[in-house]
Amino acid sequence: MSSSKPHILITEPIPEKAISYLQKIGEVTVGEKGTYQSAETLINDISSYDALLCMLSTPVSENVLRQGKKLKIVANFAVGYDNIDIKAAQKYNIKVANTPDVLTEACGDYAMGLLLSLSRKLKEAEQYLRDGKFNGWEPLGFLGMELRGRTLGIIGMGRIGQAFAHRARAFGMKIIYHNRSLIAPEIQQKLDATYIPDHKELAAKSDVLSLNCPLTKETHHLVDEALLKLMPEHALLVNISRGAVIDEEALANALHNNIIAGAALDVFEEEPDVHPKLLTAPNTLLLPHIASATHRTREAIGMLAAKAISSVLEGKPDPEIPNLISR
Repeated sequence: MSSSKPHILITEPIPEKAISYLQKIGEVTVGEKGTYQSAETLINDISSYDALLCMLSTPVSENVLRQGKKLKIVANFAVGYDNIDIKAAQKYNIKVANTPDVLTEACGDYAMGLLLSLSRKLKEAEQYLRDGKFNGWEPLGFLGMELRGRTLGIIGMGRIGQAFAHRARAFGMKIIYHNRSLIAPEIQQKLDATYIPDHKELAAKSDVLSLNCPLTKETHHLVDEALLKLMPEHALLVNISRGAVIDEEALANALHNNIIAGAALDVFEEEPDVHPKLLTAPNTLLLPHIASATHRTREAIGMLAAKAISSVLEGKPDPEIPNLISR
């Protein structure tokens, strides 16, 4: 790495448009998938780089940041950033950027898709057909839940929570929500949403409980055995936030014992590993972290991260870049 241009590490392949953009300002190295999912590997390499574009699965610990002697910015290919030690980044004067807003609509669509698939048992019905068991229309076959008139409880009413609520309203659902603070009155009125101060009360009132909150100390295992027992037996759980918001052992037991009726999960606490009891749980839809997986959205995520890197390396603030979390 003898070039005078800044050196940029992208931990695994991303849309080509973002890579090409960064190649105009620096020397770009793109790692192979899975290479940088341990802090040890990153520690060995990071000292050569001025910028890091990483995944949510990349553990950017204080030890990593300490070794980044040239490192000026870490840009996460995600809206979340719980994989990055923000305090350490501030300590070493390293900027941190995420990619908010660009994945809102894709995630709103996806959450609605999960709910429709789960509530109408689409996965089980298709497998039934593929297994050659379909012998004609059955009056009692795969009876599910209609959404009109049902209550959707949302924990975390940020951009994605609001996008899901907007779609659910179109299906005739009632919206209640729990959040760190009230949303703007005009948005609350538009969604006809009711604020519930206690998340446990919200869970007890929800036919569908959706998790759209960030992972923090307060939300870690927010959905535990006690909360699951408060939910109605017919209730469904949807999670596209972070896996560790749920105690997966407790959820698996609740599903196996019919404490709640079903769950649709896009994220898991120990990704890529999935709790073995969840793999055998009834009426459970498990998907490999694909909420933002559209061509448009993934390209937009890459470009937002790339522009954040460009802005910091070139010292040219860009109004289109995401907020820099660490300043």
